[in-house]
Amino acid sequence: MEQRATTHHVHKLSFILLILSLAFPSSSFELRPSVADSTFLHSNDTAISDFRVLNRRALFQCPDLNPYLQINVTTQGDLSDEQFITVNVSGVLVPSDGDWVAMVSPSFSNVTTCLGSEAYYLQTGDTSILPLLCHYPVKAKYVTSDPSYLSCKNQKCQKYGNNGDCEVRTCAGSLSFHVVNIRTNIEFVFFAGGFSTPCILTKTDVPLKFSNPNSPLHGHLSSIDSTATSMRLTWVSGDKEPQQVQYGDGKSQTSEVTTFSAADMCSSIVVPSPAKDFGWHDPGYIHTAVMSGLQPSSTFNYKYGSDAVGWSAEIQFRTPPAGGSDELKFIVFGDMGKAPLDSSAEHYIQPGSISVIKGMTEEVENGNVDSIFHIGDISYATGFLVEWDYFLNLITPLASKVSYMTAIGNHERDYSDSGSWYTGPDSGGECGVPYETYFPMPTPAKDKPWYSIEQGSVHFTVISTEHDWTEKSEQYEWMKTDMASVDRSKTPWLVFTGHRPMYSSLGADDQFLETVEPLLLNNKVDLVLFGHVHNYERTCSIYNSECLAIPEKDKNGIDTYDNTNYSAPVQAIVGMAGFSLEKFPDDAPSWSLVRISEFGYVRAHATKDELKLEFVNSDTKNVDDSFIITKK
Repeated sequence: MEQRATTHHVHKLSFILLILSLAFPSSSFELRPSVADSTFLHSNDTAISDFRVLNRRALFQCPDLNPYLQINVTTQGDLSDEQFITVNVSGVLVPSDGDWVAMVSPSFSNVTTCLGSEAYYLQTGDTSILPLLCHYPVKAKYVTSDPSYLSCKNQKCQKYGNNGDCEVRTCAGSLSFHVVNIRTNIEFVFFAGGFSTPCILTKTDVPLKFSNPNSPLHGHLSSIDSTATSMRLTWVSGDKEPQQVQYGDGKSQTSEVTTFSAADMCSSIVVPSPAKDFGWHDPGYIHTAVMSGLQPSSTFNYKYGSDAVGWSAEIQFRTPPAGGSDELKFIVFGDMGKAPLDSSAEHYIQPGSISVIKGMTEEVENGNVDSIFHIGDISYATGFLVEWDYFLNLITPLASKVSYMTAIGNHERDYSDSGSWYTGPDSGGECGVPYETYFPMPTPAKDKPWYSIEQGSVHFTVISTEHDWTEKSEQYEWMKTDMASVDRSKTPWLVFTGHRPMYSSLGADDQFLETVEPLLLNNKVDLVLFGHVHNYERTCSIYNSECLAIPEKDKNGIDTYDNTNYSAPVQAIVGMAGFSLEKFPDDAPSWSLVRISEFGYVRAHATKDELKLEFVNSDTKNVDDSFIITKK
């Protein structure tokens, strides 16, 4: 069955590309082979659902002459910055399990059919049959989410006979939608036919608007250097005028303001990317300001905004310990993304992200976290820009209170002919632009997203696996220089991190391993952390696919690696923070000591003498794995 389906898709794709080559005989056709390759390369990594390919469906106006049909929203005035709203569908003559409601933004978006645009969608990794909607709904729900809908428990008589009996009864249903301030008006559209054969029944008469589309929102912190005396705050607003962060004892700093447009997204004349076409949504304006004059390992308050647009609530945050100090408590994970809080369908859903966020929020609130490292595959917006707003809203309880450091992943950067090392379309045309705008790290320059930072007793070398890392490349030379310069008397622990792994039971890039691994050994890297593979896996002290040392159990039964006489780095994959988990093969290589396919995060505690890591299962709150690296 799979073989036949693949053959059909190959023929279909070849036909499409042939048509495009005739229509566009110029050199711009260069993109298409990589699009074709990536369609199959990433077909198992795109979490395709009926809703994700909604833009591929034929769209019709339903032949429904029902005069009673209505859709309306129960709200008290305009929308707040975050709320749950109730959408009511009424006047339905015959309820169907294919009836659904979509939230569309902006409200003037075109929800008619865009015929002739099939090639635009090959980059999503799916080659199913399509005509298309012109604009992608933000989210959607089947009306059967209301358990009383199909049984018509909520009914109304629309027409009475002369004898007083009801001649026409209609049914109704109500749905709850979680809405965050995305600055543009929204509307709700009622469809029949399910996601596979959608047709429009009706839509809200009046678009809903946010009470303050210029609100300052989603403030999140990051460190700018190893002194921990300054912190960068980044937030989003609908207003382009500079705003302020007020902090500490009467200090303030004015924001720098930037944004990006659809013109900044990667694309092709022949095959426009989702980010440039049906996935685009205006991001508003991104503000950044540096709070200086702070003290390490200290608590401060801040708020951000302006008198013109309003102010955020006052927030308490903690600076991390300065590089070279004795102790650091941090959390590290990859591949988190986000999931809806209202059980609706969205473009890309990472089901474990809610429990992981909840667990980490409790850690932060309990004072157990100095900083966070999110190592790639950040929001999974992948060209559907409104999803960045929902992601930023989700992480605010964490990222507004401690330093939230990031590394770039394939779903932030990769796109054909864009300068990324891997040429798949995984970013949906974002090409790192939204990521670097929302998460400015202490990097050397734009689109050079590698950096190092020291916190407590740890030196972190953070690389981009999505940019050239081959010998003599700029990043390779930077890695070599950075790690060679570490003062191990000051920061005894050297942690190397990025997105794609060197070792995984599910396979990795051998060229990356062969090129970069010698640098790790030469510089006596203690610990290597990667994501990309959606599970948790820990190795022995490994080099060249061989165990150079095996940990011993301490008195508590915890695996302990003694790096007093250094042998090789310990490597771990920590990509289990949200994306659907991947199962391990039956036969694992001998260097793979621990393999866990559960959602969670890694909690780390570093002192001068010991580096302890624990994998916390976010569903059970249990520590499913722990290990220690020591130096004496």
